[in-house]
Amino acid sequence: MTALSPDADPRIDEEQRHLDRVYGRLDRMRQTTRRRLSSTLSERGGTPQARSERESYERMYNEDLAKFDAAEHNLYFGRLDLDDGEIRRIGRIGVLDDGFGDDGALDDAATDATLLLDWRAPLARPFYLATPAAPEDVARRRHVRTRSRKVRGVSDEYLTSGEALLDDFGHGDVVNESALVAALNAARTGEMTDIVETIQREQDLIIRSTHRGVTVIQGGPGTGKTAVALHRAAYLLYTHREILSRSGILIIGPNNDFLNYIGQVLPSLGESGVLLSTIGDLFPGVRAGVEDPRATTAVKGGLRMVDALKRAVRAQQSLPSRPVTVDFDSYQVEIDSALIKTARAKARATRRAHNLSQNTFLKAGLAELAARHASTIGSSLLDGSQLLSPADISDIRDDMSRDPDIRAALLQFWPTLTPQDMLRDLLSDERAIRKATPGWSDADRDALLRSPRPRSATGEDFSPADVPLLDELAELIGYGTDEAERAERARWRRQLAEAQDALDILTGSAPQDLEDELDPEILMAYDLIDAEQLASRQTETRRATTAERAYGDRTWTYGHVIVDEAQELSAMAWRMVMRRIPNRWMTIIGDTAQTSDEAGTRSWADVLEPYVAKRWQFKELSVNYRTPSEIMEYAARVLEEIGNGEKAPTSLRSNGIEPVAIAVHPSPNDSGVVDGVLRAVALAEPQGLTAVIVPDDLLDAVRGAVESDRFNPDRLQEEAGSAEPPKVYTVRSCKGLEFDTTIVVEPTAIVDQSPRGLSDLYVALTRATQRLVVVHRDALPAALADLPQI
Repeated sequence: MTALSPDADPRIDEEQRHLDRVYGRLDRMRQTTRRRLSSTLSERGGTPQARSERESYERMYNEDLAKFDAAEHNLYFGRLDLDDGEIRRIGRIGVLDDGFGDDGALDDAATDATLLLDWRAPLARPFYLATPAAPEDVARRRHVRTRSRKVRGVSDEYLTSGEALLDDFGHGDVVNESALVAALNAARTGEMTDIVETIQREQDLIIRSTHRGVTVIQGGPGTGKTAVALHRAAYLLYTHREILSRSGILIIGPNNDFLNYIGQVLPSLGESGVLLSTIGDLFPGVRAGVEDPRATTAVKGGLRMVDALKRAVRAQQSLPSRPVTVDFDSYQVEIDSALIKTARAKARATRRAHNLSQNTFLKAGLAELAARHASTIGSSLLDGSQLLSPADISDIRDDMSRDPDIRAALLQFWPTLTPQDMLRDLLSDERAIRKATPGWSDADRDALLRSPRPRSATGEDFSPADVPLLDELAELIGYGTDEAERAERARWRRQLAEAQDALDILTGSAPQDLEDELDPEILMAYDLIDAEQLASRQTETRRATTAERAYGDRTWTYGHVIVDEAQELSAMAWRMVMRRIPNRWMTIIGDTAQTSDEAGTRSWADVLEPYVAKRWQFKELSVNYRTPSEIMEYAARVLEEIGNGEKAPTSLRSNGIEPVAIAVHPSPNDSGVVDGVLRAVALAEPQGLTAVIVPDDLLDAVRGAVESDRFNPDRLQEEAGSAEPPKVYTVRSCKGLEFDTTIVVEPTAIVDQSPRGLSDLYVALTRATQRLVVVHRDALPAALADLPQI
């Protein structure tokens, strides 16, 4: 590896000239696209097909502009010099030359020459795969570091000559070594950055996998699972754009902090057609805002809930305890248990969802009620024969169907249900829970019973564990399918009626003499437009992206789904996810050693084989890029205690910073622990991010102290050299995140608070990229017992 200072390095001038050429072309592409977009927006009228084409062009131009803006930073980062003299330059997007130079002169020979290869293109792949042991015809790989359209540095690696060097870490398959080390040592900003410059061989093989089924990526902490998944999404959008631009890609993460953390990666790669969501936000209209106790989460996540919810729905298909009498046409008709049983049997025989079979129930009930009424009023007094014809009985049935009292009396035994109201009513009713859960223990039933809480129009009174139950109920009820279409048809009918009323008013207000004479030379509003045209003109057209349309549609099916921290998903959550991906083209990322949720995954085979049998592939990442070996030494001991047979990933680097412990004395109100956290913050990495990870029962106390004046930014800058106050997390809320300094509080309490406590501790210890500090009042777990005390 060779590198020179910017002042003395002639390679910088060479690359700067090329960079100027690339940005010049990018600017012209941007100007052309803006001009075309402006022209498209200025067009009006035309046929429906012409309007549809304009909307497509508008969407395409906006997407192109977003891609150009996203590529502005670090547009050009790599170069390959091949053995045969060919030069390939690698960037975030592909750029072809238009032949125009800075002076505006056209060079026909340069037209359509490749200025940059998209990093996802097959010809760019050796940039990530070539090593001295397997150079793939690459003589030299050059890494170009840029900032604000300026080349800041260049480093070369010679792969097929005597200058070839392996990396300093002893990993012969690690490429772009200097860029990788710089990225690993850089301070965290709270947002994940892409790894497009530093993708490694084992990562690239997964990113570019052509497997069209389920791919499981197993990897320990810091192995880059999330980065690989995001770059795989960008790669799939590049190679399957026509399919995935219509159906979209869904990425499911463990929490909102995680989604905020990764949110800029795909836009920085020029891709925006992806929906990011947690399990708690995956049901339209619900924003899960309640955190269930661990025992409750475990119970709700089990597959027993499927049968419990089925029983709860069937319980809504009730029978009258005594006959219900309704007035009809000066008579009284009686709705009894036998009538409802007949109607219920016919509705259940359709095997359709509850709401979707309601019409069958109603028709059967009306038919039976009409037949009974006909026998009462139409029977012969002589022999009891029916005097009314079938047409007469049909008329009675139709009259009954229009009677609101009769309809209401029947439908109280087969009501219209919604998942939200259904689940709220079930979980707040001890008797309903008991009826739906025969054979369950009292402890499990108690875990389901929720305390009274205000109902929320946005569904914030639900927990993430409730959302898969809502989705299951939606399937059982038939909610969000035909109902949505019926609601849209009803909305259109109302709008059409309003338009007709408006035209009728205009007609009625016309001068009487004109009405009488019907002068053909005078045009009225109703001569120029009909009600349907008027209604359509009042409809607001919203050009939603694929992701936006998918977000509001529970029945949307995606082209590809990526599940991160997938080991946390319960069996019920997997049922919900699988409904959204019927083609089963998925990328699943996780580590079963890090499973915190008691309803989470212990075995990928157990999760997947009910859905895809053995048609899934397993990939493993083995290099830990995040966690220094000094920290991983202790984390590996915890992994060994977990005892699931997994090996700790090999840390790529050592930073010389040994983890330490701070012991505090017991004190009231946890003040001793808080003081210990303040001492730990003073050790944090300057200008880096610091996280405090606490047991669940210490969250409020520590967070309250951290958010007080004791941890104000000015004091931290003065006393601890930290630019930002620390953030406080539980293990569940820090899933997938990373920080420069991690302060783990009371590790023994973290272990004791859950049957998966050792996994929780493993997660907490491996969030740091630089420094680990442990604050404890109780004795340390055996794996941490020899931590140096300060």
